[in-house]
Order: sequence, then structure tokens, then C-alpha cells
Amino acid sequence: MAYSNSELVKELTELGYLKSQLLIDAFNAIDRKDFVPPSLAEFAYHNEPLSIGNGQTISQPLTVAFMLELLDLRAGDKVMEIGSGSGWQTALIAKMIEHPGGITEDKDGRYGVISLERIDSLAQMAINNLSKYGFVEREVAKIINFDGTKGYETEAPFDKIIAAASADKIPESWKDQLIIGGRIVAPLGESIVVLDKTEKNDFEERAFHGFSFVPLIAG
Repeated sequence: MAYSNSELVKELTELGYLKSQLLIDAFNAIDRKDFVPPSLAEFAYHNEPLSIGNGQTISQPLTVAFMLELLDLRAGDKVMEIGSGSGWQTALIAKMIEHPGGITEDKDGRYGVISLERIDSLAQMAINNLSKYGFVEREVAKIINFDGTKGYETEAPFDKIIAAASADKIPESWKDQLIIGGRIVAPLGESIVVLDKTEKNDFEERAFHGFSFVPLIAG
């Protein structure tokens, strides 16, 4: 059981969930303790989901690591995240895609990661937590109180899309707002699905089973 952020990173690396250096560096730079409620701070580095209120959780670290490895982020990627939660995964994404010179230099003023959160209080929590690292201020990350099932056409298209809640099927809006050559990583039921967009209406799909998520809710 880990009792520090570095111990958590070591545990996830030894278990084989953290592999790429870009993601390992992000996990080292972003302290999970900054994204859990103060009352649960002593459990911040445990490899388990934790409640953040409103029936939502900050996901289990191994699940976040597994999904972000699948997402295969690169510096300069434009990402849509469905479900900000407390902002931990958003911060990891922001760290991975930010160029040293600033993300907006490559994105014509557009944000690097757009994170959609339907619960207003959680959206505000995520904004506050991300500001500890300056991601909001540097315009690397933007949290929007919005129904994530609709995607976010204003900022489309996206290179990558990731969801933190389980749906019955991948919304067509997400598929439409993804570039050709882009990737979606999202929970479906108790599985994690990877969709690679090969043509406008064609996708290659892979599934990884044995996970548990909160449900994706519209509205």
C-alpha cells in the first residue's frame, strides 16, 4: 500500500499499468492528494477509488493509468474528457499534452483539453484543483459545466476522447467530433473500449473486460 505519490507511481509501474515515460512523468508531477477531499487525504495514495461527493468518485489509480496508456497521448493533442470529477485525470492529460512553449501556440488559441462535467459543484472543484498547477490559467485545460453525452461541438474536432463514466453505447456525437485517425477510450458496461476512427464512419474496436465505473448520465 502506497503512502506517497512516488510510492504510488512505483507500485503502478511494478504492476505494469504505467509504461510510457510521458505518463510516468505526468503521474510523478501531479500529486493525487491535491484532488481528493481533505477528509480522505490519508487515503490519497491507496490504489482504490475514493468518494468526491454527489455519488461520484476519483477513479482507482490503476484504472486511470490503464486508460491513459490506451489513449496514447502526445504533446499538442486536443482532447475531450467526459466527466471532470475532481480534476485529477484532467490534470494528468494537461501535463502530457502541454508543450513547453504553451499549448495555444499550436492550437490557434483553442484549449488543449476540454473537460465536460454535468455537476456544477464538481466542475468548480476541478477548476480549483487544476489551478493549483496553473493549467486553467495557461489555457491548457478548460472545465465546462455541460452534458457530456452531447460532446462539445464548439471545440470539435478532437484528436482524442476519454470518458470516466460507463455508457450503454458510445454516443454518436463523440464519434462525429473525433478526427479521422483519432481515438476514443471509454467504459461500456464493465469493459473499457478503444475505438480508432479509420474513416468518416468506420471504426476499429478493442475491448478490455473486468472494470467498474459510475454510470454516464445525460442532462
